[in-house]
Amino acid sequence: MKIKKEYIILAAVIVGLALYLYFRKNERALYQLPELFQVSAKDISKIEIDKADGKIVLKKAGDTWYVIPRDYPADTSRIKGITSTLEKLTLTAMVSESKNYTRYDLNPDKKISVKAWAGEELRREFDIGKDVRSSRHTFVKLAGDDRIYHAQDNFRNKFDRSAGDFRDKTVLSFTSSNVREIRITTGDQVLTFNRTQAPLEKDAAGDKDQSSLKERKIWQSADGREGDESRLNKLLSTLSNLTCEDYIEDRKKEDFTDPIYLIQLKGEKDYSLSIFAKLNNADGNYPAVSSENNYPFLLPEWKAKDVMPTSEEIIKTTEKS
Repeated sequence: MKIKKEYIILAAVIVGLALYLYFRKNERALYQLPELFQVSAKDISKIEIDKADGKIVLKKAGDTWYVIPRDYPADTSRIKGITSTLEKLTLTAMVSESKNYTRYDLNPDKKISVKAWAGEELRREFDIGKDVRSSRHTFVKLAGDDRIYHAQDNFRNKFDRSAGDFRDKTVLSFTSSNVREIRITTGDQVLTFNRTQAPLEKDAAGDKDQSSLKERKIWQSADGREGDESRLNKLLSTLSNLTCEDYIEDRKKEDFTDPIYLIQLKGEKDYSLSIFAKLNNADGNYPAVSSENNYPFLLPEWKAKDVMPTSEEIIKTTEKS
């Protein structure tokens, strides 16, 4: 009798689920998802991102994006991420007609309003709510439409950033293999290294035939001392694609003088990085300026120390040989 009762309950559950799926299917058939304008990422020329804490405007001039109004160069990878999202924006289902926007983070305090233009034509206008990570969707509301929809993929975090986050943080860039001179100045001490040809070395077999002698490039100081190749090459590698923590908004590049550490490089052209004493001892960041960026910036302490080797670290010693 007990088993029979369990079968009846199971059958009722199955019937109930079938009815739910049937009516749910019919319910979806009663509405049609809005058709969005097509837009190519490469054609997008201006983007407005409006949040409770302010508006961010990104504008394209030629092939370069800028953060308006001060025309700061924008981070290419971040711009690519949001233009790709705008191009591929796809609605997958209507979620609600209740206008209960708080539940979906589409209320004024939480929503992110986005507009995107291709030339003079507005091609995207919608609000972004919270992500649905379990199903890889994001709640959105289109301009002029009170309903809430699922949009494909999680993308709120691409837009939920400050104006500073959209700035290009690259402050020095070059091809390290082209550098032929490194000059480091700390206080009154100046160390200059030139990339030069080391004396030819015999191979392991001790063959005296000149054809078997090995060529080797070394870093050599002005007084003939050999630089630590590993440390100097690591320094160049770090500097060749140096990024900052943030920019210093209330100061100009010219406001910074008397660096505590100065690196000058000669390669395809001359490059320099000047690092200054901390503005605040409690702050772990070092202010700096470079020849490849128009604005003063901050380097985190760990990165600043990585590009400020001591003379002992960069002069090759017998123990290091």
